[in-house]
Amino acid sequence: MNPAQNLYLVGPMGVGKTTIGRLLAQKLGRVFVDLDEEIEQRSGASIPWIFDVEGEAGFRRREAELLKELSAGRNLVLSTGGGVVLNPDNRQLLKATGIVVFLNASVEQLYQRTLKDRKRPLLQVPDRRQVIERLKRDRDPLYREVAHLVFDVGHRNSRIATEALIRRLGEMC
Repeated sequence: MNPAQNLYLVGPMGVGKTTIGRLLAQKLGRVFVDLDEEIEQRSGASIPWIFDVEGEAGFRRREAELLKELSAGRNLVLSTGGGVVLNPDNRQLLKATGIVVFLNASVEQLYQRTLKDRKRPLLQVPDRRQVIERLKRDRDPLYREVAHLVFDVGHRNSRIATEALIRRLGEMC
């Protein structure tokens, strides 16, 4: 892996993109950015508030603009939001400017990991399992389309998953 290349983590909400991304950046000596956290910091508003006021379209516009800016940098580990792949321009940009890793997990694992989450706007519904199933079905092909590497997180804890991912990335070189 070229050290100057950016490393992008894509996948569904709750898969561990932020946690694994932080650990990965630390181990590889890179800068870590969580795209959703950066949107909140720069806008001064939470993502649920942006969804409420601007709708999903407004949030996706902000997401695409920030992704374009950050992807111009180097030596970055970027944790994306689960829906970043919905925009074809985002998918093209990710694939062209770095190595894209699709962090994958089962519907059951995602459900368990997000069970107590109250911050994700798309999961503030009575049947979150149904939403997770739909999102997985709809977005999985897009994650796979953009990914240079598909990595199943499984039941591993974040540290073990990060070590295994580093080994897999090393095999790509």
